[in-house]
Amino acid sequence: MPISEADKERIAEAIAAAERRTAGEIVCVLARRSSDYAYVPPLLAALIALIAPWPLVIFSELGVRLILAIQILVFIGAALLFSLPPLRLALTPRFVKRERAHRAAIEQFFTRGVSATRERTGVLIFVSLGERYARIVADEGIAAKIPQEDWRAALDLLLARVREGRVADGFVDAIGECARLLSKHVPPGGHEELPDRIYVI
Repeated sequence: MPISEADKERIAEAIAAAERRTAGEIVCVLARRSSDYAYVPPLLAALIALIAPWPLVIFSELGVRLILAIQILVFIGAALLFSLPPLRLALTPRFVKRERAHRAAIEQFFTRGVSATRERTGVLIFVSLGERYARIVADEGIAAKIPQEDWRAALDLLLARVREGRVADGFVDAIGECARLLSKHVPPGGHEELPDRIYVI
């Protein structure tokens, strides 16, 4: 597990404390990774298998059947090797990982009900460890009052702690910074609409 039960409780307490300062609703989501990238191993293996026979054709006198058999073995071996999770993630292009993580953040924004608060004052703090990606997504009721660049300090705190391996501390610090921003524009009031917890997926 990327965080312990004690860490989850600490994050839940930080959310509860933050929401006493503002009517904004804060939801946290921690993803181990945003996709399994299952298509990457066969795609790369196929590319290698297409290239592999040519040196044999040019520099050897092996028969066509043997070369085809070697090509198949190269494909199977490469696909199995690239299927190892750390290698599969490392070989996936960065822009693909960022796009998948961004999509996962938006999906969680709607799945966790952040977009369904009465005054549209929900904020999602999202981290995907595999992609080393973090994002803060504010609903339109808050986004209209707080420009995107103002969330940068909270995001920087979060990313710095995650890089240090202190994921829970990163969430707690980011929650505190979000509360500071929200309290200026969304004063306390109303009632609890979303659970004070972190979702680990």
